[in-house]
Amino acid sequence: MFEVEHWDADKPELNITPLVDIMLVLLAILMVATPTITYHEHISLPKGAKNTRINRNHVLEIRMDLQGKIYIYDKTYSYATFPDAFGALASSYDKNTAIYVRADKRLAYEKIIYLLKSIREAGFSKVSLITSA
Repeated sequence: MFEVEHWDADKPELNITPLVDIMLVLLAILMVATPTITYHEHISLPKGAKNTRINRNHVLEIRMDLQGKIYIYDKTYSYATFPDAFGALASSYDKNTAIYVRADKRLAYEKIIYLLKSIREAGFSKVSLITSA
């Protein structure tokens, strides 16, 4: 009789050795080449001096005590009416005027944020919080 030949009897095996060799060579090339790659960022930093002083005429100092009273020079404002009063006062100042804020350290965080928000809404962006050394 005729013997039937099974063509699918031998299961071919995938030879991954050449693939692994190529990957290891590529990894070695990458490991050697990576330290030589450098990035250059061109950053222009502003010039400044440590002893530059701001003219006191260009500074507005705002103080807030523990009871929530807000003082600007010799005038006193209440916590609730400060945004409206400061909006009217702000029209007489240049928007580039530096503002120094002094507040009692025991004040609630939300009161300080309310004060800073009112100053920001009036159009001032140069605001500094003054602390004791």
